[in-house]
Amino acid sequence: MIRSSLETLKQNLIYVVVGALIGGLAFGQVAGETSRGLVQTAIVPVLFLMIYPMMINIDMNEIRNLRAHVRPVGLSLAVNFIFTPLLAVVLGAIFFQGTVEYTVGLYFIALIPTSGMTAAWTGLADGDLESALVAMAVTLLVAVAVLSVLVPGSVGFEPAALYRQLAQVVLAPMLAGNVTRRRLIRRYGWEGFRQLKPTFGGLSSVGVMLIVFIAMTMRSEAILADPVASAGTIVPLIVFYAAVVLVGLGLGRLFLDEQQRVALVYVLQPPLGVVYMHYRRDVVAEGMSLRDAAGRLV
Repeated sequence: MIRSSLETLKQNLIYVVVGALIGGLAFGQVAGETSRGLVQTAIVPVLFLMIYPMMINIDMNEIRNLRAHVRPVGLSLAVNFIFTPLLAVVLGAIFFQGTVEYTVGLYFIALIPTSGMTAAWTGLADGDLESALVAMAVTLLVAVAVLSVLVPGSVGFEPAALYRQLAQVVLAPMLAGNVTRRRLIRRYGWEGFRQLKPTFGGLSSVGVMLIVFIAMTMRSEAILADPVASAGTIVPLIVFYAAVVLVGLGLGRLFLDEQQRVALVYVLQPPLGVVYMHYRRDVVAEGMSLRDAAGRLV
């Protein structure tokens, strides 16, 4: 019963995410300070719930095989620290003239693209999780070095915050997942472990749903206090995310295998994760074109 419910959640994740987004916005309007405080304290445990199940699938021997991850790591660094900053400058000049706060926010999004969502989405989309983790770790370390040089002290950038993120979204879940993996294989054998693997994706989907709900709850007042201004930031963000994903897909097709291509997309821009995951499952896996898929919707 629980396993089938988790599978259903994973299969309908795009609707679950939209529901969590709307629910978080609504709850944020009525939640008091105490409720918000409780929601905020849940962020780290929920991040762990989202990432940890996917880490159980990781073979640590593959992580140590660094040569296999050179291409996805190199491509992610090139896109993250060459293409996305230039794109952010162009979009900032076009959409955010005279609005320094939004422009700076876009620059930070460009320079710190990866997050805990990367591991969850890569696993849910059956990508190369080992390559994604190595690329995440390297990207965060490079981001610390780059931002320490480029960002003025008055902005309040704290390298320690990125180190904490690295520990929370990579190291702690990976170590816990490896211990769990070894114990499960020892107890159930390899075949029994393989039968449990679909459950891990469902548990991670629960984490995705909760983290979206929390994020929208915490930002609800700011978003809905000025909905026109909030809506005005959506267009450049969609253009930014879509452009980065398209560049990642193009480079992935040229230089990477399919699983590493999926990992590259999620290392670059996890916010479009649910859309890309459903595209792979409902369009690519079915052998359809985008035109065929659009025809089914109509």
